[in-house]
Amino acid sequence: MTPAAGALRKAAWTRTRRGVQGVAAFLLLAELASRTGLVDRDVLPPLSSVLTEAGRLAGDAAFRTDLRATVTAWLLGLAEAVALAVPLGLVLGSLPRLDAVVRPVLEFLRPIPAVAIIPLAMLLFPDALDLKTTIVVYASCWPVLINTVYGLREVDPVARESLASFGFGPLSVLLRVSLPSTAPFIAAGVRMSAGIALIATVSAELFASGSAGIGTFINTAGSSARMEPMLAAALWAGVLGLLGNGVLAALEHRLFRWRTAR
Repeated sequence: MTPAAGALRKAAWTRTRRGVQGVAAFLLLAELASRTGLVDRDVLPPLSSVLTEAGRLAGDAAFRTDLRATVTAWLLGLAEAVALAVPLGLVLGSLPRLDAVVRPVLEFLRPIPAVAIIPLAMLLFPDALDLKTTIVVYASCWPVLINTVYGLREVDPVARESLASFGFGPLSVLLRVSLPSTAPFIAAGVRMSAGIALIATVSAELFASGSAGIGTFINTAGSSARMEPMLAAALWAGVLGLLGNGVLAALEHRLFRWRTAR
């Protein structure tokens, strides 16, 4: 192992250790706040009870169905967002004049919260999966799109001009130089979008009752004022987000190790 690789591994281990310590401290404070009466137990049950309920839900067939429904809509919507945003970002990043025309429309749409279009989506998409994936695509395509456009602007112009001077056309330059150089930016955008996509999925399930999913489960538990199942389901949503971010971060590090080292 080279000294640089050893330093990177040591830094990664330090970050992981500090993260674990932070989570442990938060969990301990939450438990103490409930046990000591600092927070009403009807509002915030002891964390140990929530963790016990989360373990019980893992063995509950109905909850596993809700979990699968959320994961399916989350991953499908994220994949569709990437498939839409990357080509659009490449086009806008390669054609500045078109970008200047389209950008005001995009900047108008981007701040609109995804939850604001749920009522409209419910009218247009009666199928629950179509509804959720539409909301996810709208909410999560922006980081990928913006990162793709700005990534193209960071491509070394000398590399593009050198390839063009050898007779390669614009498409070849895009595929051989621009896209590989932009790939790390796209990967970072996908990782950011994954968290947004999960939030959008659960939000759509919360508002669009009747469909399976973690949000629907939380709604049902909330209508009965059962705090432990509500918090346990929210905990599972957090676990999904943590796993998704970890997998994407590991892939990003593995595929673009040269960029991390630099």
